[in-house]
Amino acid sequence: MLATLSDHLLELQELHRFPNVPVRLPTGLYWNTFGLFQEIKQGLRAAARATEGLDGAAIDTWGVDFGLVGADGALIDNPRHYRDARTVGMMEQAFAVAPRAEIFERTGIQFMELNSLYQLYATQRQAPWVLEAARRLLFMPDLFNYFLTGEMRAERTIASTSQFYDPAAKQFAADLLRKLGIPSGLPADLVEPGTHLGALLPQVADECGLGRGVPVYTTASHDTAAAVAAVPAAADSRWCYISSGTWSLMGMELRRPLIHDGSLTANFTNEVGVEGTIRFLKNIPGLWLLQECRRAWALEGKEYGYEQLTAMAGEAQPAETVLDLDAFYAAGQSAEKVREYCRRTGQQAPRDDGEVCRAILYSLAVRYREVLKTLEHLTGRAVDVIHIVGGGSRNRLLNQLTADVTGRRVVAGPVEATAAGNALVQAMGAGQLKSLHEVRDVVRHSFQVEEFFPKG
Repeated sequence: MLATLSDHLLELQELHRFPNVPVRLPTGLYWNTFGLFQEIKQGLRAAARATEGLDGAAIDTWGVDFGLVGADGALIDNPRHYRDARTVGMMEQAFAVAPRAEIFERTGIQFMELNSLYQLYATQRQAPWVLEAARRLLFMPDLFNYFLTGEMRAERTIASTSQFYDPAAKQFAADLLRKLGIPSGLPADLVEPGTHLGALLPQVADECGLGRGVPVYTTASHDTAAAVAAVPAAADSRWCYISSGTWSLMGMELRRPLIHDGSLTANFTNEVGVEGTIRFLKNIPGLWLLQECRRAWALEGKEYGYEQLTAMAGEAQPAETVLDLDAFYAAGQSAEKVREYCRRTGQQAPRDDGEVCRAILYSLAVRYREVLKTLEHLTGRAVDVIHIVGGGSRNRLLNQLTADVTGRRVVAGPVEATAAGNALVQAMGAGQLKSLHEVRDVVRHSFQVEEFFPKG
């Protein structure tokens, strides 16, 4: 994405879009890391053709995944995908060494087997020689920044997804790592979002057709942190957010972590945002199940687009079927598995593909209502408006169902919130914007949103 900031208005231009497809090998599920880096450089080449010069570049990615770098600066192993099966059962094994309550007290992070902590613990249990050879751990955006600049740093928002970052002490929980037999010196030095890391390496600049000296910044390197920075909320409104995509991340922005028995029991998370804010949120399986059903239908020869699926769901007969979306976590889901779940739980099974889609979207709206109730209870703050940002904000049926089921006004957009947040945090780092408040003011003036009100 090429971002242009002028007169307090942000314009985004898509330059290069590419698929991010994991690779399954006999040893597990991996990211195509070098292929992704080639695509990043392809995007930089497109930027070189589209503009006379770049004022900066920055990378954000999904959370928790990482690469391990050896003493020679090379990757020791290709980074694993967070859905790789090696972490199955690792949480319980880790709790036998470091109790669940102790881990939450130190990190304030929602318990999921995919967390970096359990990925590392799986490596420690299954392939300890890998950790012995490793000298530095770099989360995915930090790894790509290293490929671009040669600098190894840990940006704070992405580090906070790991479940070995202490948001109260604002440092890595080194003692927790040591207790689990993980070298505590692996994480890189922490830096803030908007930090100038350095210039593109000469060979990267030359390969991409860019001049020497193009600066690379950390942004809010966790994609959700970037998206939340671009939520167009008014400062005086009572709001929460949903960053909607494969996952739905629903929460509030707080000034300090909320780590107590209530948030532990509710399995909420305290991740870091821009300007030291805390993203107090719940990770919800979002549009993942719909995406999986779409893939399964494609294998049957039914090539549905997402707009077509939404239209089919809108035409389907409304039903009260509610799916436990957490039960569909693993890859390989399908419409038939949705029907099997309904029969097993004594609910009406969807009769056609449109009813499957509607059941998924309605179940997601019901999940939002449950999380909203808990969020208001834990924070003691009422919510009047739900801001939905990200790709899922284009799903008008889901937006309306969310308004209807929660009884709240829904404001949808911007769709490219992560890209907008990425660019505007860069602008903060470059001194063009002064605060998160100013970032959101730019977003409000730059993008149209759509409002949905509860019916009935």
